[in-house]
Amino acid sequence: MISITVTALVFGVIFLAELPDKTALAGLVLGTRYRASYVFAGVAAAFLLHVVLAVAAGSVLTLLPQQIVHAVTGVLFLGGAAMLLLKKDDGDEEIKKPADQSFWKVAGTGFMLILVAEFGDLTQIMTANLAARYDDPISVGLGATLGLWAVAGLGIVGGKALMKKVPLRLITQIAALLMLGLGVWSLYEAVAG
Repeated sequence: MISITVTALVFGVIFLAELPDKTALAGLVLGTRYRASYVFAGVAAAFLLHVVLAVAAGSVLTLLPQQIVHAVTGVLFLGGAAMLLLKKDDGDEEIKKPADQSFWKVAGTGFMLILVAEFGDLTQIMTANLAARYDDPISVGLGATLGLWAVAGLGIVGGKALMKKVPLRLITQIAALLMLGLGVWSLYEAVAG
């Protein structure tokens, strides 16, 4: 059974955390150079693989006593909030252009770019934390995947317009505030539990 509440919460947290990330900008750059559907196919596949790995790791954590899981996820959420607040803008990264515009070349470039850039990234760690926190791998996986795909789609299709209307710093601060709240709540449950 899928929990709409957990899916929506995870979607919101992951969406806001990924929006200011360099991979959203990479999707934007690829989307301006190549057919958007080809780029999205590769990027979406890479994000799905990352979510599956993160949910599997988070599900392993559910085997631990609940108080320990709450304490560990609380500390990791607080660390994630600190990382978002202290993060410096990396600037644009150079993206290699495939030799041709075929589906497999373009999708492969998007897939490899995201696969490498996102491995061990904050949103992957957050997804594992959320999977451990809620012990609902399907809902967490669905919310995280949809959140990452939404950011990728926005980045590929209309990222420039969004970034002009919503300051990147504000998006980062909202994501950090959500993570801070989740961290405090998890630590409270660890102590009170």
